[in-house]
Amino acid sequence: MAFAGKYQLESHDNFEPFMKAAGLSDELIQKGKDLKSISEIEQNGDDFKVTVTTGSKVIVNCFTVGQECELETLTGEKVKAVVLMDGNKLTTTVKGIDSVTEIDGDTIVNTMTLEGIVYKRISKRIS
Repeated sequence: MAFAGKYQLESHDNFEPFMKAAGLSDELIQKGKDLKSISEIEQNGDDFKVTVTTGSKVIVNCFTVGQECELETLTGEKVKAVVLMDGNKLTTTVKGIDSVTEIDGDTIVNTMTLEGIVYKRISKRIS
């Protein structure tokens, strides 16, 4: 199933406790909690480019499924990871955060788990 498209964050659960556990400052958490991020996904076979824009912050990650790559984390740190794809799911583990991104029609659900805290983001396709 094709992930390609532009998606806007519709809702999220457990934002503040998850971001605190991930190491973001209280100031950044307060700034970011009400922002509706835009995710743009370009997909060419197993090659992906994911651009997430939240306010003035832009994170761009490029990867090929099954190959080691460098990903930028929520805190701006660059770390090595491998992204796997199983049907309509992309999975990876970065710095103790298990991430599952699943596409269902025009909806993308990203679930991240860190130290037992589950953060769920639901985004809808806008183009």
